[in-house]
Amino acid sequence: MTKLTRRSFAAGTGALAVTGFSIGRARAAEFTYKFANNLALTHPLNKRAQEAASKIKEETGGRFELQIFPSSQLGSDTDTLGQIRSGAVDFFTLSGLILSTLVPAAAINGVGFAFKDYDTVWKAMDGKLGDYVRAEIAKSRSIFAMEKIWDNGFRQTTSSGKPIVTPADLNNLKIRVPPAPLWTSMYKGFGAAPTTINFNEVYSALQSKIVDAQENPLAIIETAKLYEVQSFCSLTNHMWDGFWLLANKANWDALPKDIQTIVAKHLNAAGIAERADVAALTVNLQAELSAKGMKFNTVDAALFRDKLKSAGFYKEWEAKFGKEAWATLEAAVGSLS
Repeated sequence: MTKLTRRSFAAGTGALAVTGFSIGRARAAEFTYKFANNLALTHPLNKRAQEAASKIKEETGGRFELQIFPSSQLGSDTDTLGQIRSGAVDFFTLSGLILSTLVPAAAINGVGFAFKDYDTVWKAMDGKLGDYVRAEIAKSRSIFAMEKIWDNGFRQTTSSGKPIVTPADLNNLKIRVPPAPLWTSMYKGFGAAPTTINFNEVYSALQSKIVDAQENPLAIIETAKLYEVQSFCSLTNHMWDGFWLLANKANWDALPKDIQTIVAKHLNAAGIAERADVAALTVNLQAELSAKGMKFNTVDAALFRDKLKSAGFYKEWEAKFGKEAWATLEAAVGSLS
């Protein structure tokens, strides 16, 4: 939550000049809150966040300003997670798999090859599995998750030396993974060499060959221009990943109830709209990325799932998540282990 001093106003307008967003004059707002994320300005998440900010400002009569800080401007994911917990940042969209370093249950949507399609995803995440994860996040006491999770998409595997066609192609592959145990565990199950790197350093790590591969949804591969440093894209659909919209609880509780209602309404609606945007964007992205030089291939998901089973991946994570969480996941996606 930002105090409205002349110094903070100048700093805030400077930040907005960098983002390219025009949110209005913070001096007029009773409450000025920061929304941080790690995505490019062109990603649907930032476009919908800006729309929500404008609608919130209008409906609150200018009492509430939402400043958007994209592209990790306020720090890496791990840095900003600390800031949302302390209240230096008010809102932050973060993958549940990275959040799992604080709330282990938040990683459960990233279990490898669990979700077959979006219908299955939203049935789970708008239903009992999402309810379970939000309750676990709330136990941290310093933060909570808004009602609707935003879409990051099904994750694909890119590489520079050769395409990934079978699990054997992952053997000894130096692949970037986010700072989350589930990712590291899954790729070790495939015999790969996973390396933890924050997202804001991924492009340079691929360019300098610190790693040879990475995995992300097509929308991020395109907006982060990873096609410039990767030759192949294997449509593995190995994980579905979403962004929990986290709020600092103390700063949220400082808002009047009427403003809370307006902010929650527009942010949750923006999350639903962003889901549709990502789905529509993904339809066209393979052709666009092919035109930019990426070579695509599909894989047999059953081969990869069988490899994880034989490596003990599912049994390991069933034990780590616990019977209640695992049963809630399997109720939505079917038996895994």
